[in-house]
Amino acid sequence: MGEKQLFKGNEAIAEAAIRAGCRYYFGYPITPQNEIPEYMSRRMPKIGGVFLQAESEIAAINMVFGAGGSGVRAMTTTSSPGMSLMQEGISYLAGAEIPCVIVNVVRGGPGLGGIQPAQSDYFQATKGGGHGDYHCLVLGPSTLQELVEFVFLAFDLADKYRNPVIILTDGVMGQMMEPVEFPPEVDILKLSPKEWATTGAKGRKKIILKSLYLDPLELENHNLHLQEKYNSMQEEIKWEEMNTKDCDLLLVAYGTAARVSKKAIEVAKEKNLSLGIFRPITLYPFPYVQLKEVVKKGKVKKILVVEMNMGQMIEDVKLAIEGLVPVEFYGRTGGVMPVVDEIIEKAESMLKVNTLKGVM
Repeated sequence: MGEKQLFKGNEAIAEAAIRAGCRYYFGYPITPQNEIPEYMSRRMPKIGGVFLQAESEIAAINMVFGAGGSGVRAMTTTSSPGMSLMQEGISYLAGAEIPCVIVNVVRGGPGLGGIQPAQSDYFQATKGGGHGDYHCLVLGPSTLQELVEFVFLAFDLADKYRNPVIILTDGVMGQMMEPVEFPPEVDILKLSPKEWATTGAKGRKKIILKSLYLDPLELENHNLHLQEKYNSMQEEIKWEEMNTKDCDLLLVAYGTAARVSKKAIEVAKEKNLSLGIFRPITLYPFPYVQLKEVVKKGKVKKILVVEMNMGQMIEDVKLAIEGLVPVEFYGRTGGVMPVVDEIIEKAESMLKVNTLKGVM
C-alpha cells in the first residue's frame, strides 16, 4: 500500500479500477456517480485504455459483454434507474459466464426517485434483478478505503468465477472524501491467461460464448453447473462484528447504515445500553451461518436491522437466525438517512420492553 491520498469516493472508484487493470470502461451519465465517467474520460486515453460514453445504459452493459468476452478487464458504473436498464445484459453476462465489474452508486426510488443516497437496490443486486436462475457476487463497502480495496477484489473475483461482480455503494460514499491508500498496481501482462476468451481462432478450435440453449436438458445442465459455481462462492464470505459477545441488542447493517450504527453503539454506552453490530460485507453470498453463530454464542435478546430502505436485508437476517430471537426493523427511505439518535431511541424502546417483561 502507498501513502494516503485524499479522494472523493467516485473518483477513488475510477482510480482503483485503473490500477486494478481495467482498460475498458463503458457508461452513461447519471447522478450521483457522474464523477466516475468524468474521471475515466480524462485518464483512460492517457494509459492506452478505452473510454466510451454509450448512448444508454442498455448499450453500455452490452459493450461490457463484448469487451469482457474478449478476456479484458471491463467495467461499467451507474445509479439505480440505470442499473434497472442493465438487468437483461447482466443476466446475459452471468449466463455466458463473462467476468466484469459493475458499480451501483444507489439513489432513492422507485422510478426516477431522487438523487440522494439509499439502499433500496439490495433485492435487485442480491436476488438476481434480471431473468433466470443466476447470481452476482455483491460487495457492500462502508468506507472509502474498503471501496478502493473492493474494486481490486471485484476484478479478481470476477476473473476467478467468470461472473459479474457488483459493488453496492451509495451517494454518500460516492460524494464524500476520505484519505485512501491504493494497493499495488496490477500488471495486466501478468494476469492469468483466459483460455475461454474470444481472442480469435489463431489455428485453434473456435470459442463461442453464449447464454442461449434451446435444448431444455442442455439448459438445465448449464444451470446446474452455474449453481455449483454459486455454491462454491461461499468461501468468499466476509463480515465484521463488534461487541457481539455480551450485547443485549444486535444491530445488523451494511454500508453507510453500518457507519451510522457503529456510532450509535458508542453513544449507547453512555446510556448504559448494551449494543453490538454484525456487518455483512459480502451481500451475496450472505453470511447466514456466521450471523446465526453470533446469536447462538452471545447473549443477544433481540436484533435490530438498520437499512436505508423500507426493509430488504431484514429478510436475509430472519432466514439466517431461524427464529432464535425477535427481529425488528428501523429504516429511512427516499434518500433520507437514519441518524444516531433515532437508532438509540428505537434500541431503548426494544430493550425497555424486555426489562418490563423481566419485572413482571
